[in-house]
Amino acid sequence: MTKLLAGAFKKASQLSEDLQDQLAQELMQEIAWERCWDKSLSTSQNKLEQLAEKVLREYKAGKTKQMGFDEL
Repeated sequence: MTKLLAGAFKKASQLSEDLQDQLAQELMQEIAWERCWDKSLSTSQNKLEQLAEKVLREYKAGKTKQMGFDEL
């Protein structure tokens, strides 16, 4: 555990039990979300590479055009 996280837990331990539980639940949800995001990224790498190759082929074939954000 890092010093920063240990310090955060030490400060959190001074909160009321209700706030500690709320903070713990939010932290666990955030950890679960991060794990889900990491898994999504790791399993999508192949698909992203395929899409990038397709876009590059279309660009080289002149099938794309430059656009600004307001034209999307």
